[in-house]
Amino acid sequence: MIDKRKFYINGQWVSPTKPNDYEVINPSTEEAFATISLGSTEDTNAAVSAAKKALISWSESSKDERLNLLEKLLSIYKKRYGEMADAISMEMGAPMDWATDVQTSSGQSHLEDFIKRLKEFKFDEQFEPKSNNHICYEPIGVCGLITPWNWPINQIALKVVPAFATGCTMIHKPSEIAPMSAMLFAEMIDEAGFPAGVFNLVNGDGAGVGTDISSHPDIDLVSFTGSTRAGKLILKNGADTIKRVCLELGGKGGNIVFADSYPNAVRDGIRNVMSNSGQSCDAPTRMLVEKSIYERAVKEAVEEANLIKVDHASKKGDHIGPVVSKIQYNKIINLIQSGIDEGATLAAGGPELPNGMNKGYFIKPTIFTDVTNDMRIAKEEIFGPVLSIIPFETEEEAIQIVNETEYGLGNYLQTEDKEKAKRVAKKLKAGTIYVNGNGADPGAPFGGYRQSGNGREGGVWGLHEFLEVKAVTGWPK
Repeated sequence: MIDKRKFYINGQWVSPTKPNDYEVINPSTEEAFATISLGSTEDTNAAVSAAKKALISWSESSKDERLNLLEKLLSIYKKRYGEMADAISMEMGAPMDWATDVQTSSGQSHLEDFIKRLKEFKFDEQFEPKSNNHICYEPIGVCGLITPWNWPINQIALKVVPAFATGCTMIHKPSEIAPMSAMLFAEMIDEAGFPAGVFNLVNGDGAGVGTDISSHPDIDLVSFTGSTRAGKLILKNGADTIKRVCLELGGKGGNIVFADSYPNAVRDGIRNVMSNSGQSCDAPTRMLVEKSIYERAVKEAVEEANLIKVDHASKKGDHIGPVVSKIQYNKIINLIQSGIDEGATLAAGGPELPNGMNKGYFIKPTIFTDVTNDMRIAKEEIFGPVLSIIPFETEEEAIQIVNETEYGLGNYLQTEDKEKAKRVAKKLKAGTIYVNGNGADPGAPFGGYRQSGNGREGGVWGLHEFLEVKAVTGWPK
């Protein structure tokens, strides 16, 4: 059993103020493999106090100082890359190839991109060529960073690195379900030599440390990635102190497959949904198919889903692993059953364990057809390997169905008609529109409309999340 009961506060690994052990479960085996501590209000206060003290000097550090430390951190990350992949695979069930090639690589990619953006960023600039007004970008202050279990190091890097880059100090609460990658990253930060108190880590659950962070009077910004339900609570908790709250929340992405889509559009869409065992907030979990190709698309979708293997995360190869926890497993199975009960056609998969599996939180790639947009499986974020296929007749109808949701994180469309692609992309209500299977480039902004959140992460937009803007008139020339 791995012992990770300590927190990282003020540059030291320290014991919690009171014992509160929590077992971390390997979702492939349903067995505990590590023990952490859940923090208390006293632990949170100690971390915030350290961050507040460190802010005095860190906020005045030079860009070169911060770049030097971030480049050291990147070098250490590369050196310990394999450890990060192992941690992610064990804590949240990502198969080793996926944990290595996608999950862990995302952390390195964000580090590299933020270093590039920081080099280019101007913290002081003249407002206009003939103006005596000057614009200053200053660190917002002490930040509370709350990260999820589904893309652990991806979201950690999207928050911690720009906070470092802009001169902020922070307290980080990773998901208690998957904390090992965060604790490894804290070790890397310590090894890189960041000043004491700039970065602090306290494990805990949402009701405890999460609430303490979001309501703390000495925290100036909360950046949270997780469920819409939890995001609403964080907004309310932060209201009394009028702190900035940045939210990246749930999604229910629509994927419009037009009759003139490229040949593998349906199969690629299936792979996209099922990757990461369906645990991605911007996954295209509603596939809208033009009626003229509906039967063919359903056949291709079922064939592709049945080709996807399910196996243990420790194994290499092209397969999906388990979902992260028993709670998530039960939620997904209940939603699959609701699809059956509401009259959708179960075309692939289902609520039973995959063949040969009698332990672990494994779910078969599942496809429902003949789905209407008022069914629970079409409305609720399932967060598992489950896809709903919905037919449509016209472009306008497809746009209406996709936008008929409380979410707006990522939507998708497939067509070889360039003008149609541009036209439809502009009408879809989401933070990112993915056209013909193209992914977002490093540094592109990521975030949602409506109940998928506010603000943007990544690139220069990610830096601005952690900055205050000051206008100074009569700036001496």
